[in-house]
Amino acid sequence: MQLNDQVILGIDPGSNIMGYGIIHSKNKDIELLDMGVLKLNPKDNQLLRMKHIFEFTLALIEKHLPDVMAIEAPFFGKNVQSMLKLGRAQGTAIAVALHKNIPVFEYSPKKVKQSITGKGSASKEQMAAMLCHLIPMKEKPLYLDASDALGIALCHYFQSHNPIPSDTYKGWENFIAKNADRIIP
Repeated sequence: MQLNDQVILGIDPGSNIMGYGIIHSKNKDIELLDMGVLKLNPKDNQLLRMKHIFEFTLALIEKHLPDVMAIEAPFFGKNVQSMLKLGRAQGTAIAVALHKNIPVFEYSPKKVKQSITGKGSASKEQMAAMLCHLIPMKEKPLYLDASDALGIALCHYFQSHNPIPSDTYKGWENFIAKNADRIIP
């Protein structure tokens, strides 16, 4: 796998709707390969939903042969049951990628929004609108879960092409200390 030619699978996990977005980056061009959602039956028990997530994610991987998977990282919520269901959905999708020897990268929702819109608190609608400007699409995404997944894939593209370690700078004092040779007296 080369950074200038890779297929990235983005997953927005969910226990009711799982979004996916797949892009192909070659040199500096980005092509949308596929995008959509897996709708899960809310009447099914959690184990059956996990089975559907597993089978669907496996089918996506076998069809598109991604080089990497980017997935939304867990976030803190007030409802413990919802967090548990989301964690199971995330874990299931991650397990499929690991089973197929595909590296997995996690990004927080705030990081994804910051990467796509420049604002970590952007709405899902703002992110979807920005994605339509960044990636050529024949039609707009029908579901925000699909555009979120596409945003996760694009966030990984941006991060892998412009990696800045999160611990590089921790404020102006740290920046100045690490770049003293660049300061003009």
